[in-house]
Order: sequence, then structure tokens, then C-alpha cells
Amino acid sequence: MRKILGRYNPNAFLLAAQLLQLILYAAFDGLHSQRAVISAFGVLLLVLVVWVVNRSPARDWIAVLLAAPALVLTLLSTFVFNESLIVWSALLEGLLYFYAAGSLIVYMLNDDEVTVDELFAAGVTFTLFAWGYAYFYLVCQAWIPNSFVYATHPGQPLTFIELLFLSFTNLSATGLGDVVPVSAPARVIAMIEQFTGVGYVAVVVSRLVSLSASRRRARQG
Repeated sequence: MRKILGRYNPNAFLLAAQLLQLILYAAFDGLHSQRAVISAFGVLLLVLVVWVVNRSPARDWIAVLLAAPALVLTLLSTFVFNESLIVWSALLEGLLYFYAAGSLIVYMLNDDEVTVDELFAAGVTFTLFAWGYAYFYLVCQAWIPNSFVYATHPGQPLTFIELLFLSFTNLSATGLGDVVPVSAPARVIAMIEQFTGVGYVAVVVSRLVSLSASRRRARQG
């Protein structure tokens, strides 16, 4: 099985699946079936994340240890709506996404040649961080109510897609400002995410660009 899967690029599959999930969020927004569809697709994402870690230098058992209970909690929350199940599932998924992002960073920094797989890994690492922080925002909102304020519906809890939107704008330093963290823990998480986004561009992306430029100069020379 590992030999068969080794022919494919897990980073490309995971990146495509995450982009597809964004489309599903838009397509099923406001529908009663949204939770079941998104949860079912979330199970696929968990499997893909474990596959990505499996192809990196990181230890597989840590990813499985985080993914297995998260998968069970996700399936249970699909059939039984329980906020505690959703929160603990989000916490485990956030930790898994961060671990996978870290494993991909180690993979990219250990290589002296830029490959297509590393380019997909660079994109996936960014989305993994975005999803991971969004899950942490969800946990923060559940444990500390009114941690975030949304301009369109102040005083109401934010949905996951709204928290994911905050995560993407914060990580990319876009900072649109319609979602504002107001509690101290929420602001700390937001500041750490901003530091992560700047550090990721400064260390990983700049290194890939430098290696690509060096390779191009070597070919021309």
C-alpha cells in the first residue's frame, strides 16, 4: 500500500481537498445539511493530513494519536450535536494541523533542491496553519464566550467559516478588520498567528525562492 501511495503527491491532494472544502462551505452555507456534509469531508481531510505526515520526516504515531480521537469525535458530532464534542474535536484537529505544518517545514528545510512536491508543500503548510488557528479560535470562542466581534452580527458566536476567514486574513497580513478578537486569549492567539505568518514567509518561502534562483543561475552558468 505504501508503495502504491508513494506514486502520488499527498500535498497536492490535501491542498486540492482544502480548496474544495472552501467551495463546500460556500455551497452549503445556511443549509441544514451543511454540518453533515462538512463533517464527512472533514474526515477525509484528517486522513489526508496523516498521509502528508507519513511522507515527511515526522513520526507517524503522533499524527495517528491526534487524528484517531479527532476522527471519532467528528463522526459523533455529525449524528449527535454536542458542543463539547465539537470543541474537543477542534482542539485535536488544530494540534494535528500544526504538527503536520511543522513536519512539512522540516521536510522543506532539509532539502537543498526545490521540487514540485515542495512547492505544493509550501502551499499546504500555509493552509494547514490557517485551518489550525481557525480551530483554536473556535475553541477559544467556546471556552471564552464573546471572544470575537463580527461587524454584521455583533454579540453572536461566529461560525467556523467566519473564524477561518479571520485566520486567513490574519495569517496573510491582509487584516480586513470586520472580525475583531476582543478577549485577551483571542488576541494572544491572533498575535501568535501574525508572528507565524511573517516567520513563514521570511524563513520558508524566502528559502525556496533563494534555492530556485540559485538553481537557475547554475543552469545558466
